[in-house]
Amino acid sequence: MNSRSILVMAVALGMNTTNAWSASADNSTLEQGRYLVRAADCAACHTQEGGTPYAGGRPMETPFGIVYGTNITPDKEYGIGAYSTDEFYHVLTEGELPDGTQLYPAMPYTAYHSIPRQDSDAMYAYLMSLKPVNIEAPETDLSWPFSMRWTLNFWNLMFAGETPNNAEDQSDEWQRGRYMVDVLGHCGECHTPRNALGAVDTEQHLQGSVIAGYEAPSLTPDKLAARGWTPTALQTFLREGISDQGSMFNEMYLVFHHSTRYLRDEDLKAMSVYLMGEDPPDARVVDAEHSASADSPGRRHYLNVCAGCHGAQGQGVPHVAVAMKGNTTLRLDHPRNLVKVIHDGIDAQKFNGFERMQAMPGFADKLSSAEIAELVNFLRQSWGGLDAIIDAAAVDELTGNSEE
Repeated sequence: MNSRSILVMAVALGMNTTNAWSASADNSTLEQGRYLVRAADCAACHTQEGGTPYAGGRPMETPFGIVYGTNITPDKEYGIGAYSTDEFYHVLTEGELPDGTQLYPAMPYTAYHSIPRQDSDAMYAYLMSLKPVNIEAPETDLSWPFSMRWTLNFWNLMFAGETPNNAEDQSDEWQRGRYMVDVLGHCGECHTPRNALGAVDTEQHLQGSVIAGYEAPSLTPDKLAARGWTPTALQTFLREGISDQGSMFNEMYLVFHHSTRYLRDEDLKAMSVYLMGEDPPDARVVDAEHSASADSPGRRHYLNVCAGCHGAQGQGVPHVAVAMKGNTTLRLDHPRNLVKVIHDGIDAQKFNGFERMQAMPGFADKLSSAEIAELVNFLRQSWGGLDAIIDAAAVDELTGNSEE
């Protein structure tokens, strides 16, 4: 029985033709849809911590208030079960619900705008094959004037539909990488600065931004190479969540957990070609280990609270803690992420296979701001190859202590 026969029978029996359409999709379409949904990282925003996948409820901080991920299971009351393929495609690529409600651009429809209809239909088929979950996500209610959704019509006229880096003279592999990074992966939503109205600045595409207090670092070729990245290391990091340059944490761990670990090797390679170029710059090697033996307050702090896990010489311990040598967090131009990690800690991380990192405690209750500054300076000078230093006032500003 072909797909048309199934749909005719469904109508005759009074069944919902949307679910029948999904049921008629072949296995290859469903598998492709699952792959695309994962590549688009839908679960990260539409799954509450500890909740049912795709049932919504996850809060996302924005400069304008908290936006909640919605239910995208095929539930007809609270999910997308009543959507047609046309309506799903319109929501995905234009950010407008069937009833005309405009979505806030926390949903990356500005990036998804370039998703082709064929891919959208496959994503629709996969989502419609899931078990419906009758859960209502919390309603987003931003403060005035951002609560007036009709103003998004003007926002969309100004900012939606722009496509950065659409260089048609590039190789097919580069173009595939651009699609994976800029469209499905929507990496620029976090790694590109935004203007005062919350739109990404396409003139500074992938040049880094600050999200919820952490830096989403620059992904430009020169900046990646300056932090020790090679195309091979980048592919390993995206596939495994960990490499010689460190491990994923904070929001990027969710990206790995829900998305990049599932990507095919050829797509990971295409992403590295797009990000680092067909002829990537040489990775910078830091040779500053002599500083690690110097007696200083920062080194004493390191030996007291860090060396037990990361090793006296910063070599790290497999399945416990990453190495300091070559660690990309130590090599960022701004010390923000290193300060935050030391102050706040990192949750335990489970990566592919048997690889994992144990939880790192925060040291806000053990080290003063001045001591954190001394430790950060030691780490960045010893294994980051950076001369810039920070003081207690900078730590207070980054951790919010200056406001207390």
